[in-house]
Amino acid sequence: MHILLVEDEPSIANVVAKGLGEAGYMVSIAPDGNTGFQMAVNHAYDLYILDIMLPGMNGIELCRMLRKAKDNKPILLLTALGTTENVVTGFENGADDYLVKPFKFAELLARIRALLRRATGNNTDENKLRISDLELDPDAKMVRRNNTEINLTSTEYRMLEYFMKNQRRVISRMDLLENVWGVDFNMATNVVDVYVNYLRKKVDKDFEPKLIHTVIGMGYILKDT
Repeated sequence: MHILLVEDEPSIANVVAKGLGEAGYMVSIAPDGNTGFQMAVNHAYDLYILDIMLPGMNGIELCRMLRKAKDNKPILLLTALGTTENVVTGFENGADDYLVKPFKFAELLARIRALLRRATGNNTDENKLRISDLELDPDAKMVRRNNTEINLTSTEYRMLEYFMKNQRRVISRMDLLENVWGVDFNMATNVVDVYVNYLRKKVDKDFEPKLIHTVIGMGYILKDT
């Protein structure tokens, strides 16, 4: 697996690259966002690790540019700003996960493995997932409702897929954190509720019946009746 690390602090970049190399990964380093984007365009990587505070093009902008270029490889953001607002901004621009500095290398490694596992895992469900007029194709990674294609971010897609695989079952916020993001998040954040609202705007807002329902004090449920 080949990872692109975009980090402008040489000491951090070298330590992370050394550790990932010892864990069996190939790592390339870019010192700024512009260089990172050019490297991403010219080479194939399996995962990106982007520091947010970068000279030139910052990590959020780089994340947005990669997604605009139709690059769907997993993106992990490194940030010294762990507030919900900054985390959500990263997700809105296509990031799959984030890690707040300073971090333990073991946690970084766990998050990388979780992201790669989701990205490369074989999909054993060959059939499309359906509820009402909503259809999710796990092979094509495509979602349609009433024959209208719905564009989702990678995180929104994973959340909807989890809902559809567990339709008509109440799903707690902890279930969503563990199964959509893969690693426990700080439960003090409201990132799950934020993403459920994003999903509702795309999947439910312009359609009937409404499919995503809140179960007060318990979580959410996907159902058509």
